[in-house]
Amino acid sequence: MNTSLQIKNLTRDEILTHIDALAGILENCVNGGASVSFMLPYSLDKARLFWRGIAESVARGERLVLACVDAQDGVIGTVQLITDQPENQPHRADVAKLLVHEKARRKGAAMALMEALEAEARARDISVLVLDTSTGSGAETFYQRAGWQKVGEIPRYALMPDGAMTATSVFYKFL
Repeated sequence: MNTSLQIKNLTRDEILTHIDALAGILENCVNGGASVSFMLPYSLDKARLFWRGIAESVARGERLVLACVDAQDGVIGTVQLITDQPENQPHRADVAKLLVHEKARRKGAAMALMEALEAEARARDISVLVLDTSTGSGAETFYQRAGWQKVGEIPRYALMPDGAMTATSVFYKFL
């Protein structure tokens, strides 16, 4: 891991404090083609609205938001651990929105975020993590390198930001 990177578990208020940086990362990723639930055109205003909702979800204890902070560039990446699960699944959580700004990629931020997320999950007695990502994406390759097991693919699952149909790959990891 790059030693200038620090991972922080953000509170509701910290998300709101860093909302411009978080919105910038999301806007950069969506406009760069990442399939993370949003369509083009995508603006910073839409991204800020999204993060305000996430801040409230954190305040309700439904999820964790981890941020990767670079000593020079500030917040450069983020990932979420969704712990609000059905009553019969207290041992499981969903991973969502692993996002790293394009200017900070290939410096270890994504791996540092995922390692910290897994540590947070273990500390909460979570033993099964689940996520999905666009089939054929760089993210799919990353998750396989990070030790995640691919379950399969669902064709025509979602739209890419430009409207093209994409399959999704479903992954899990035992902790």
